[in-house]
Amino acid sequence: MSTCSLKPTKAKNDKIYVGNFDYTILFTVILLVMFGIIMIFSASSYVASTRSEYGYDMFLFLKKQTFAVILGFFVMFFMANFNYRNLQKFSLPLYLLANGLLIFVFLFGVVKKGAKRWINLPLVGSFQPSELAKVAIILFISYIIANNKNILKTMSGHIFCGFFLGITVVLIAVANLSTAIIVTLIGCGIIFIASPYTAVFVTLGLCGSGALVSYIAFFSKGFRGARFAAWLDPFSDPTNTGYQIIQSLYAVASGGMFGLGLGQSRQKLGFIPEAHNDIIFSIICEELGFFGATIILLLFAILIWRGIKVAINATDLFGTLVATGIVVMIASQVIINIAVVTNSIPNTGVPLPFISYGGTSVAIVMMLMGILLNISKYSKE
Repeated sequence: MSTCSLKPTKAKNDKIYVGNFDYTILFTVILLVMFGIIMIFSASSYVASTRSEYGYDMFLFLKKQTFAVILGFFVMFFMANFNYRNLQKFSLPLYLLANGLLIFVFLFGVVKKGAKRWINLPLVGSFQPSELAKVAIILFISYIIANNKNILKTMSGHIFCGFFLGITVVLIAVANLSTAIIVTLIGCGIIFIASPYTAVFVTLGLCGSGALVSYIAFFSKGFRGARFAAWLDPFSDPTNTGYQIIQSLYAVASGGMFGLGLGQSRQKLGFIPEAHNDIIFSIICEELGFFGATIILLLFAILIWRGIKVAINATDLFGTLVATGIVVMIASQVIINIAVVTNSIPNTGVPLPFISYGGTSVAIVMMLMGILLNISKYSKE
């Protein structure tokens, strides 16, 4: 197996066209972010205005998310004009920084709602290092493969890539299994695209999924086991473990075809806990109905489609793999979030990109969109 080169790869295509951004991606991101701000205000205003812990400020979550979005736009446009090939030299330092912050969280992190996932930063406030780890894995795994073209032709090469992915996944999984799953999907998605051994991945994926489900179903204790039981029959414990998913299903069902109207949700009036967070899609269904929810899904489908096109037309392997990682992250989070809201899979805390409340999440995902926009400037077409 060849050692990891320190010299970033360069595109070898004879005909490289440098043009404008993919404006479809840009406008889709803007629409999703603006819609997210509106829905966060709609979902959070009542609870924020009636509870002392939020200072009776109905605009509290709106102001915080708006600040994060403004920061996200600055970062997105900066990255859109920063040549993505130069990111290779920062991939290893970023990987080390992300893992260092994950260790710091484990030792000195801030506990919120029973979970230790955040650190406090001056001026910024709460920061979630696991979100930064997504960027680190996308860039570093892509860097390793792009600078060692034959690394995935051997099993030892797969193990080499899996080792670095596994370190980050384990550090995240200590306190945040759902994000660990997303990071695993990102890393495996990048390796899958670059690997010639498709059958191996399918076999390992099925075995891994079966092992995870078996562990949660038969051996896991505490809240993870309770969540699995609530998924099988939420009405067996309607006031505790099954409460959130029952209220979510009520919201989805009451929305009907065209919804109750923007701001008219009943389930957000204290029935759904943290309605502006990971479960916000249920409020979208209740207020805008099946029609509104379909429009949002179409926007995500357009974003994923354009992201795939960017990956295919990238001028070098590094660009292709980075774009692939970004697409896998967006697609997996959307699928898992909506599956949780509709009780298709056990409840797990995965935010809906651009829409769920969370400053770190929206800023990081917008930064990745900036990288995707920059890759889209360089095309083989």
